[in-house]
Amino acid sequence: MKKIIPLVVVALIIAPAFVGIAESNAADTGVKPSVVLVHGAWADGSSWSRVVAHLQATGYTVYVPPNPLRGLASDPADVASFLATISGPVILVGHSYGGAVITNVAAGNPNIRALVFVDAFAPDEGESIGDLASTPPPPGQSASCLAGDPTQVFNFVPLAGGDVDLYIKPSVFPSCFANDQPLTQATVLASSQRPIAFSAFPQPSGVAAWKTIPSWYLVGTIDRVIPPWAQLFMAQRAGATIVQVRASHLSMLSRPEAVVGLIDAAAATIH
Repeated sequence: MKKIIPLVVVALIIAPAFVGIAESNAADTGVKPSVVLVHGAWADGSSWSRVVAHLQATGYTVYVPPNPLRGLASDPADVASFLATISGPVILVGHSYGGAVITNVAAGNPNIRALVFVDAFAPDEGESIGDLASTPPPPGQSASCLAGDPTQVFNFVPLAGGDVDLYIKPSVFPSCFANDQPLTQATVLASSQRPIAFSAFPQPSGVAAWKTIPSWYLVGTIDRVIPPWAQLFMAQRAGATIVQVRASHLSMLSRPEAVVGLIDAAAATIH
């Protein structure tokens, strides 16, 4: 898989699928679907605050459940329990590691009518986050800013049972994770980050919901955490409608209107 991905990505960079700039102009067809936003690693529900404000202002019911960040063996079940309390059609949105969670939680749930990936992992069945994150970049492209010597990137906090929580070093966070945010905001985000368990990285994904549920994908073109070439590979493989915006890994903070536009586009297909 790791040898195949860079070759496929070269083709995608030359001739990508439909790309454009999302705008919030979807037709209002009456009752709107609920929107459930799933945050990723080194973040929490507040990372969606600007998107939530936009969505609520236009009449959506929005939920932002906590993502435990313990791995695909348990996190999808926790989110699924939350989703079971919501009736009616749902648009499920995932950022970063949250994309892997929605990939696993949505299969078999008839209420989930659309998936929206925002700078996110979209693994296939059997793939792990570690597999995708460690894929070598194609020629001329950069690897993730979180790759390399982990002792230079992460702070480690031991957990009971032998696992470890990973925090991005505050000195790395601004230029890597939040490279289009003001430095003062980036340092606040670095201090308030939520860690992901080290054991989450090798856990394999289950059935990929994007094989049966229509998907949309926002690619941040200056994302240094999940580089654009990796995002394009996953988005194209999922058959997603692709939108590219100039944004870092935190596009929902720097370009919330583009994220909302993509959610609107997904909502317009739900009847």
